[in-house]
Amino acid sequence: MKKSRIRYFLMTLIIFVLAGTFFTSFASDKVEIELFYYKQEIVKQMGEMAEAFSKKYPNVSVKLTLIPNDSMTVLQTRMAGGDAPDIIQLQAYSAVFEFAKAGWLADLTNEPVASKVVDGTKTSVTYNGRMYALPMDLAGIGIIYNKDILNKYNLKTPTTFSELQKVCSTLKKNNITPFAGLLKANWSLGHFISMVHTTLAGPKLMPWLDSMNKGTGSFADPIKTKDLFNIMDFYKANVGENAAEMDLDEQQAAFASGEAAMMVQGLWSYGAAIETNPKLNCGFIPFPCTNNAKDAKLFADVDSTFALSAISSPAKTKAAKQFLEWLATPEAIKIWVERCKLVPTFKGADVSSMDAPFQDLVRYMNEGKTNPWAFSMYPVAAFEDACKNGAQEYIFGLKNANDVIEFIDETWRREVKQ
Repeated sequence: MKKSRIRYFLMTLIIFVLAGTFFTSFASDKVEIELFYYKQEIVKQMGEMAEAFSKKYPNVSVKLTLIPNDSMTVLQTRMAGGDAPDIIQLQAYSAVFEFAKAGWLADLTNEPVASKVVDGTKTSVTYNGRMYALPMDLAGIGIIYNKDILNKYNLKTPTTFSELQKVCSTLKKNNITPFAGLLKANWSLGHFISMVHTTLAGPKLMPWLDSMNKGTGSFADPIKTKDLFNIMDFYKANVGENAAEMDLDEQQAAFASGEAAMMVQGLWSYGAAIETNPKLNCGFIPFPCTNNAKDAKLFADVDSTFALSAISSPAKTKAAKQFLEWLATPEAIKIWVERCKLVPTFKGADVSSMDAPFQDLVRYMNEGKTNPWAFSMYPVAAFEDACKNGAQEYIFGLKNANDVIEFIDETWRREVKQ
């Protein structure tokens, strides 16, 4: 009887030990990955994506970290300090190239998901022949306009700068603010000055970029400085009186309410506007900078990308790669298209359900009427610091045109010397 009890006790103990080992092992399989992103317009949607992914992979949870302003500064500090997020949202071109050069990003060239993106988008994430990020969305920056307001005053969509001036004049005469402004956040003005500069540069753009990266060029070289800053002045004169206090949410609200007829923004802003006012009837056109209609091209390119940290643990890297693979599934693409309102880069993605402004973007791209996002090709500091802050300081009267040019030139030369 005593032996029997001892055997029973030992068997029970073994079962508990084995069970504990099993549950410990199961728990250790759980992993949390951090996804760092800057797109503040898709906060809710990123939460939906993280939740949908974790349902598919129950052992992986996604911690979302949003840094909408100065995200590159925060990221560079974290990466240099060895505190890298596992998945990193980066703008295409220079940001990816600089992070890859620093050795901070994992090589994705041979990952299965790499073969699922449109080939033409890969140049935006390819450094020294290797692919270091996943291109995620094609986006455009231009004029999102309210068709009903323009139709009410018999206004045609402008294709030249003179036509745009006339449209704005008519709107103001009828107490309609031409543009919902966004002057408080420097990133929007950084986009604006680069968009106008790129359009004015035209075919001189790529040779000019080459000269800048050699340290021999100037931001003023491919354009007439007076033309660039005249357009900056025109924009300032045609935004609302409170534009200096307006952030992204206020800009979108002013446009959605019909207070303003247009907003100069990326199409990422359309989603929030249409959620505020589902009855909005919108279109999307280039911001015309010259009086030659042929120069009116959408500022369009690969926008955001997802890269992986090169120093994450094997378990986190495996989970992060699963997330990238999941992004190419119909489930994820549907959220990206229908909820995030973003044009995906994956082959065969169905965008037919997207609203008219997105169809406008696709049409301009198919017709070859686009300019590249040159700001994504600038050294990161040249855009993040000099262009953004320089343009904002000009608008607020803190710098003159020559000061802004000099600020950009000095920053660019410093960066290419490093």
